[in-house]
Amino acid sequence: MMRRHGSPDAANGGPKDFDAVAAAWDANPVRVKLARDVVRAIRDTIPMTPDTTVLDFGCGTGLLGLGLLPIVKSVTGVDSSQGMLDVLNEKIREQGYRCMTTFRADLVQGDTLPGRYDLVASSMAFHHIRDTGPLLETLYRALLPGGRIAIADLDCDEGRFHESPEGVFHNGFDRCILKGMLERAGFTNVRNRTAAIVRKPAPGGDIRTFTVFLMTGQKPED
Repeated sequence: MMRRHGSPDAANGGPKDFDAVAAAWDANPVRVKLARDVVRAIRDTIPMTPDTTVLDFGCGTGLLGLGLLPIVKSVTGVDSSQGMLDVLNEKIREQGYRCMTTFRADLVQGDTLPGRYDLVASSMAFHHIRDTGPLLETLYRALLPGGRIAIADLDCDEGRFHESPEGVFHNGFDRCILKGMLERAGFTNVRNRTAAIVRKPAPGGDIRTFTVFLMTGQKPED
């Protein structure tokens, strides 16, 4: 999740303080199941080998990156929330994950990434980014030739997914519009599929159902 701290936004209630919720982030079973479903969709869609290097953009507590770690060479988790990274770093320390590292950066503010990668993966981070076009261009540059991107996020949800609009700049995405944005950033072979179905209780007690897509694309070989 990027864009943790920034200037307030009148339409969206200002930036969300992810540092404040980091410690309890993994206690939500809906969130944990969603991450597992996205990991499964990426593994079914993107060819990965023991030589694959991965950047987990908006890594949070590492639910996505740690799920990919057993089948790749390395995962670098990048996030702008130090609180989230602290939780992930504790997991890495406790479990001895030598092939996963973290890096604090806010790409929206122009921070740079450490290296280039075979795969950029992201789950549920893009709806927290106001200007997704420039970010896609940054991530495109972070890929090696022939590298791939895999973005999981909400289909259009009319603002019903989040209990608060704080820090939410997109009420989901239209897949066709996002596909066009990836193509304008330079990606080819852009495809999408449904990665997960999320069921969560509404404030009134009803269960609401949301779909999460996985959109993939490839950086052409030089």
